[in-house]
Amino acid sequence: MLISKYEYPTLRRETQTNGKRQYVGDDSIPVPSVTTVLSETGDKTALINWRKRVGDEEWDTFGNNHVSVLAKTMTTMMVENGLTKIDELWGVEVALIAKGLYAGTSDAIGVYEGEDAIIDFKTSKKIKKREWIEDYFMQGCAYALAHNEMMGTEIRKVVILMVDREGKFAEFTIKGEEFDEYCDKWAQRLADYFNK
Repeated sequence: MLISKYEYPTLRRETQTNGKRQYVGDDSIPVPSVTTVLSETGDKTALINWRKRVGDEEWDTFGNNHVSVLAKTMTTMMVENGLTKIDELWGVEVALIAKGLYAGTSDAIGVYEGEDAIIDFKTSKKIKKREWIEDYFMQGCAYALAHNEMMGTEIRKVVILMVDREGKFAEFTIKGEEFDEYCDKWAQRLADYFNK
């Protein structure tokens, strides 16, 4: 399934003293990660309220419980439900950079149900509603735009494959006009990041 269609660059990850992650490419100019841009420009109201509800102790240990027990089930569900629709994989954990703007690492890039796509794997306590994962779509669009610029491709599809702790699977896809809308939202978030 893995086809070496493109030669992807190696980016150096750096963590600044303030904890922000950035990438450095061949030009040695550090750029923020896609996740840093999204986390610094998004509405954190729901996250703050959730932390208040669960308390600091649960917040600090969130994600560390039951990891080994859940990992096998979640991986099996992802393979059985999501990976079977991948026609080709061009790369896994692919470093991408939009020079001077941003960089990041895409989980997978290839052909999904006959169309070139950015493919991202997510785990969650519970399957999220579509309207709650806008940042995931913007992240995928950022990766698609960087890949298109770097490799001359025309990727216009983002696929989010999600498995929850109960073993439930969900697939979320954007393409066409919806892809364009999320690219515009990403561009606005990027502008907000650099204008603050």
